[in-house]
Amino acid sequence: MSDESIPTYNGKTLDEIVVDLQKKFNIIGRSNELKLSLASKLAGKHLLLEGDVGVGKTTLAHAIANYFSQNLERVDGDDRYSAARLVGHFDPPIVMQKGYNWESFVRGPLISSMQNGSVLFLNELNRMPEGTQNVLLAAMDEGIITIPKLGLVTIKEGFFIISSMNPQEFVATTPLSEALKDRFSWIRLGYQDEEEEIDIVKYKSGVQDEQIISVAVKVARRSRDWDELRRGSSIRGAIDYAGILEYLDRTKPESWVDAAVMAFSTKIELEDGIDKRVEDVVKEIVGEVLSEQDFFGEKRS
Repeated sequence: MSDESIPTYNGKTLDEIVVDLQKKFNIIGRSNELKLSLASKLAGKHLLLEGDVGVGKTTLAHAIANYFSQNLERVDGDDRYSAARLVGHFDPPIVMQKGYNWESFVRGPLISSMQNGSVLFLNELNRMPEGTQNVLLAAMDEGIITIPKLGLVTIKEGFFIISSMNPQEFVATTPLSEALKDRFSWIRLGYQDEEEEIDIVKYKSGVQDEQIISVAVKVARRSRDWDELRRGSSIRGAIDYAGILEYLDRTKPESWVDAAVMAFSTKIELEDGIDKRVEDVVKEIVGEVLSEQDFFGEKRS
């Protein structure tokens, strides 16, 4: 393929832009996901990122918005997030004084980002009620929203939606309608490989001890395939584990176990029907990892 056939933006290929973003935001890996996200933004196709908690969806959204020098308006979804909060509402005291006009209307993040040409980041979109989700359709399809008593709001150039969602098997999620999914391009973010996770933990925790980092990452990764867990730990568990463990006496086996219980117990979820405490499962996982590496055998005595 000739150089002329490789697309560029502002004189750079997407691969070159990806390297710039990785350096600027200290993003380890995710080269393909970054490139595909850039392509989606340049094509004007709103983007849906699906993946488990802690895989970097928010970091990716911020990187894309920053590269295009756009403000990012963030909304964290939950089952109480109403359509009125997303679009906006009239302030009753001001309505009493001045009537129904833009002065009395409190803009929600959707209207604000449409009018400002911003990136709207809808974090955990599938935790929002279906009625709230579907407010997005007109903005995505036609670039307009109708506000009663005020009329049409039209998008400004640059308006772009990046949504993230947890896998549908997560508790308290609302499946996206087929109509809404149809308006998005989609990227799944999985867990990264062990080498990249080691580099992430080193950078995020500031811990340089190879032994701590190795165990932290192995425990996190082992939890994801543990039969008794519905959900294993994200890389955040390994980051927290390494940071706590660095301040404990690592010659004592209980330090490794106690730090693991602290770091991982809030980041994993038991399968239905498992009659164990979550901390006991954590102890089993870290015990298995430590025994495999013979940490407290003759080599450490």
